[in-house]
Amino acid sequence: MSPKVAAIVVSHNSEQTLERCIQGLTTQDYPLESIILVDSGSSDQTFIAYLHEKYPVEIVLSENVGFSRANNLGYAKVQPDIDFVVFVNPDLFLPPCFVTDALTICDDTAIGILSGKLLSYDLEQNKPSGRLDSTGIQRTWFGRWYDRGQGEYDHGKYENPESMPALCGALLFCRKKALIPFNGLVFDPEFFLYKEDIEFSLRMRKSGWKLLYHPALSAYHCRGWKGERSKMSYEMRILAAGSELLLYKKHPSPYMAWAVFKYFLVKVFRL
Repeated sequence: MSPKVAAIVVSHNSEQTLERCIQGLTTQDYPLESIILVDSGSSDQTFIAYLHEKYPVEIVLSENVGFSRANNLGYAKVQPDIDFVVFVNPDLFLPPCFVTDALTICDDTAIGILSGKLLSYDLEQNKPSGRLDSTGIQRTWFGRWYDRGQGEYDHGKYENPESMPALCGALLFCRKKALIPFNGLVFDPEFFLYKEDIEFSLRMRKSGWKLLYHPALSAYHCRGWKGERSKMSYEMRILAAGSELLLYKKHPSPYMAWAVFKYFLVKVFRL
């Protein structure tokens, strides 16, 4: 029997990219069993109604509960017979072959989460930037998590499949069997935004699952702040720094010293 795949997209005022994201899901070579769109407190509900009328999507409406809780609301709608769940950011565009290729790679039953090469997309120019957005998430010696390759031109440097410490939450192709023990809390609801993908990755690895980056998979990601901290508001920077503190509170580590230092710099010096 062919595996069944469901997709979950969380939106919050994502009108600029959301329809193209949904189009990428509805035009897959391997049809999805369901596409669940969770709208987390968007201002324009008429746009969500338009998408519901035009595309085969199941809509879940919520107040702005944050990325983690909204994804969990979507996961609660996934049918019991689904084999794989793909979490997709609303600013991410998939090629038609993505699900077919992901299922082929997931013949390796040790894989709990699979992701691929995320390529930066410039919305202002409406074209790929030629740079990388993420090829998995790694950690520096002093504890800072970062998207590997972000901002680099794609010159074929990351062309080997690799197990990774964490994967970017913009695109996570997950084996549902690996998610069942979390009792519906795939993402930790204490994380409103930022670092929830790393926390999820750490739990999956502790459960014995492989997190695989595979360059044969690719997608375009329109990261709103283009990977530059100067583009982030102070409110978003302090939220991100607070999420890092929470991450090391839940997964105790000497790296907590880095998180405290970072929070101090953002809070006091607004860096």
